[in-house]
Amino acid sequence: MGRTIREVALTTPNARKSLADGVYWRGVSSEVHLGYRKGKRSGRWLVRWRVPGSKYKQEGIGAADDGMPADGGETLNFEQAKAKAVRHVETERKKARDAGKTPIPSVREVVEAYSDARSARAKKQEGARPDDARGRLALHVLSHAIAAKQLDALSDEDLIEWRTGLPSDLATSSVRRIVNDFRAALNGVPVKVLKRLPASYLTTIKLGMKSGEAEPAGARDGAALPDTDVRRIIEAAKVIDESDQWEGDLFRMVVVLAATGARFSQIQRMQVGDVQAEQSRLMVPTSRKGRGQKRATHTAVRVGNDVMEALRPVIAGRRPAEPLLERWLHRQEKSEDGKRGVWVRDTRGAWKTSAELTRPWASIIKSAGLPADTVPYSLRHSSIVRGLRAALPVRLVAQLHDTSDKIIERHYAAAIVNALDDLAAAAVVPLIDTERGKVVKLRG
Repeated sequence: MGRTIREVALTTPNARKSLADGVYWRGVSSEVHLGYRKGKRSGRWLVRWRVPGSKYKQEGIGAADDGMPADGGETLNFEQAKAKAVRHVETERKKARDAGKTPIPSVREVVEAYSDARSARAKKQEGARPDDARGRLALHVLSHAIAAKQLDALSDEDLIEWRTGLPSDLATSSVRRIVNDFRAALNGVPVKVLKRLPASYLTTIKLGMKSGEAEPAGARDGAALPDTDVRRIIEAAKVIDESDQWEGDLFRMVVVLAATGARFSQIQRMQVGDVQAEQSRLMVPTSRKGRGQKRATHTAVRVGNDVMEALRPVIAGRRPAEPLLERWLHRQEKSEDGKRGVWVRDTRGAWKTSAELTRPWASIIKSAGLPADTVPYSLRHSSIVRGLRAALPVRLVAQLHDTSDKIIERHYAAAIVNALDDLAAAAVVPLIDTERGKVVKLRG
């Protein structure tokens, strides 16, 4: 049971001035009391609270505003002292609950744990590209002062300050990836840790990351290429393939990217058995993006006979489980004079990362006479827009390209409007009889 105390007026310096030296208490709650110790010159504020065993613990929390104005820090008025007493007791009780438990982790610890988990997951997925979240977070989060913050002391102001401090020359897409990775790391703390954090923790993350968030990605219709330009890219790929002795590997990669509109990470995982020649169909592995929901492992994409002919050399006589698209892997050897390294062909293997396409792609674009900023992903944009202009349903276009209706509608709105407009125009019929009233001259 709480102590029975006789309360006196402590709310103002004048009320406390008439008190005799000693300690006086006011109830804050049934088990928390705010105290005032009257001294010869000035007084001090105290707080006491009940601890297990029917005992009370008492500590000082600051000077009273008897001789100088309150500053809210070292010198407190009655209301400030009352609020600080409540906060102090909450903090002390939390420390008591956490005694013997694992300390609350810092931002650095949860970010490093998140990076480790991402890397481990990527290693388990056969053919997955190396995860680059660790590098982004190390550069933009772990190098910042926010990394030293304990999660229970993290505020939305801390997150806003971090977000606004990101380099201004970062691309919008880069900012979005960094923010999303950091948010996922903070939201991914174990439940046993989350239970010990303030109830407002998740709201703090949401508000802090939302403020100043990168603008949504713009429309991608403009990144799509006309079919004539896509054909020029494929022709140029064939030329570069022959001149640089790729033996068809580069040409086939570009052809499949253009024909399916799939991501590089999907194409690199295709196997020989994914080619269904009789149906003129490619079974493209679904992306590993998303939250792990159950869905089909492959997407069936119809392609032309020309694409099938381009793939016949790499499916003839090969086992279904072998990688469909391969390339020569090289190793470095010393030259005859021993003064320099020479790259020689070693073995054939599957493509690993999209970076392997960077250098030959630059040559392809230059040979095709297209702008230097044309990227391989434009082949995906082109495939999506081609399907929309052919009046395919948005949902079908989304399924063929392993994405959602919402993404298609958000980024390819202009192509959808044009396709619907063409369909609407085809449904227009004359409603006014323009022949009525005309005079027809009869013969003879």
